[in-house]
Amino acid sequence: MKFIPLPLSGAFEIKIEPRKDPRGFFARFYCDDEFAAHGLNTDWPQMNISFSRDAGTMRGLHFQRGEGAEIKLVRCLRGKAHDVIVDLRSGSDTFGQHATVVLDAEKRNAIYIPKGFAHGFQTLQDDVELQYLHSTRYGPGFEGGVNMMDPDLAIPWPLTAAQMSERDLSLPPFSEVQPL
Repeated sequence: MKFIPLPLSGAFEIKIEPRKDPRGFFARFYCDDEFAAHGLNTDWPQMNISFSRDAGTMRGLHFQRGEGAEIKLVRCLRGKAHDVIVDLRSGSDTFGQHATVVLDAEKRNAIYIPKGFAHGFQTLQDDVELQYLHSTRYGPGFEGGVNMMDPDLAIPWPLTAAQMSERDLSLPPFSEVQPL
């Protein structure tokens, strides 16, 4: 595996290193030892999947705070998604900044998202499926979010928004979100 640091401290794009032969390939997506050697989380008690039917569908920007704060490892199982993280860590030099990674089922890459980040994505194709590994079990009392369309964030969404939930549309702007 290749661990490629993103511009926001502690976040990584993770790429597989396939070993190919006439049958196809074999690659490691996750290894406790390699993650630990990079100082990353190795405990994943919860795994989730999201499916979005239409290209341009948007989800996020979500986060968990306090005891519910979580690390995420996200990969695309089908299709492509424009994945975005926003640094909400109190005292961070990159507070309020974002980083993007195109998660692509064919490339089989992933994004490692530390605690203290909001996360969201826009699907780039129809029928996109993402898999999330979480370092903490879901705690509904700890959830929060930032409006992904907030112009102060200046996130360059590649497509016109096709679908967003009422909940995501009603999330507060960045200026009203307390640091994590």
